[in-house]
Amino acid sequence: MKLFRTKPIEIDSTAINTDLKRVLGSVDLVFLGVGAIIGAGIFVLTGIAAANYAGPAVVLSFVVAGIAVTFAALSYAELATSIGGAGSAYGYSYAGLGEFVAWMIGWMLILEYSVAIAAVSVGWSGYINNSLAAIGIHLPEMLIKAPSHGGWINLPAMLIILVLGTLLATGAKVTAKLNAIMVLVKIAAILLFISIALFHVNTSYWTPFMPFGWEGVMTGAASIFFAYIGFDAVSTAAEETQNPQKDLPIGILGSLAICTLFYMLVATLLTGIVPYSSLDVPSPVSDSLLRIGVKWASGVIAIGAIVGLTTVILVLYFGLTRIIFAISRDGLLPPFFSYINKKTSSPVRVILLTGLVMASIAGLTPLNEIVELTNIGTLGAFTVVCAGVAILRYTKPDLQRPFKTPFSPGIPLLGILSCGYLVIQLSGATWIRFSIWLIIGLVIYFTYSYHHSKLSNPR
Repeated sequence: MKLFRTKPIEIDSTAINTDLKRVLGSVDLVFLGVGAIIGAGIFVLTGIAAANYAGPAVVLSFVVAGIAVTFAALSYAELATSIGGAGSAYGYSYAGLGEFVAWMIGWMLILEYSVAIAAVSVGWSGYINNSLAAIGIHLPEMLIKAPSHGGWINLPAMLIILVLGTLLATGAKVTAKLNAIMVLVKIAAILLFISIALFHVNTSYWTPFMPFGWEGVMTGAASIFFAYIGFDAVSTAAEETQNPQKDLPIGILGSLAICTLFYMLVATLLTGIVPYSSLDVPSPVSDSLLRIGVKWASGVIAIGAIVGLTTVILVLYFGLTRIIFAISRDGLLPPFFSYINKKTSSPVRVILLTGLVMASIAGLTPLNEIVELTNIGTLGAFTVVCAGVAILRYTKPDLQRPFKTPFSPGIPLLGILSCGYLVIQLSGATWIRFSIWLIIGLVIYFTYSYHHSKLSNPR
């Protein structure tokens, strides 16, 4: 039964003993959420999902994924305010479902965030290359493509991760301020695209609306689910939030509502100005404007996309380091990973180490092979969070809940069913890679984590 020992829940989540500074407010959290959510989903994955899975019905894919995410977001908001902590779903499952489940979820989150950051950096590289090519600068093919695509290494994708890692090491408040500025830039770029595309819609491109059938819509929803993981990153900032009980629900639900609206608008217009089959490119939004002859706007959109993807990498990178920090602090990973630099109040060691690993993945792996791994990790984590709400309502009915998921356990159960349905839409190859990752996690847990857990060795 030690496998399912649970971690005590703090009565007041603001009283958690941490070396991280509480410097973020609700506006910071909304910007963090928008910074992480709006990016690859609009600027990269919309085109891939439309061309390969859903056609113009990709807008329905975003609706389906958005509904599933809303169920999960409501569950996240309850657990973030009642349990808190920097570990997100890992911390919630540790308190409600036990150590072994928490470790496996934490291990899945590490995969989810690491692979998402690498995937977005590949999309970032695609926009950079297109922008440079537009002004006559052509980088060598060997330095912008993964080995499986005929190159040596994707150097721009590697460099952006390393640069942002250096920025993150300076502290949370500096990161939040820069993120807010970049979020405003990318929203302006999206509004520019919408205002131009509205006057170039060719309704014939929406026929057939559902060329791959309903199955294609659902596969598309599973493939773009990764676009919504930003609100999870908001919850990892709980220990750096001034008033987590009030600010976290605003950050989680507010950023999700804003981003879902933008996703649906852009998906509808993108498939209305060019044939959906032409959108399977690294930079579909700017490429579509080139196809309709609005070259100046294509360049501006490309700049907005680059800034937007930068914020996604930045916020997800932030979230990854806080999750690993929380797992290490509980003894399930070596204490090396929970060291906090006294000057910057940030986990500098884990920032630098994960940066090197993710840069290697981004430099050597093509986009399509890494996106689905993010989706399966995200869906698994969301499922467990929804389950955690339902279980804690039964096992800890007196727990203080500043925010309560409405219609519980109905909403959490719908979250479990919808996320579970989407996860089975992913490919067999993704399941094989995911299974290998889980086996590695099992080995680490039973050889190290189980014996070094703070619950086994309280001090």
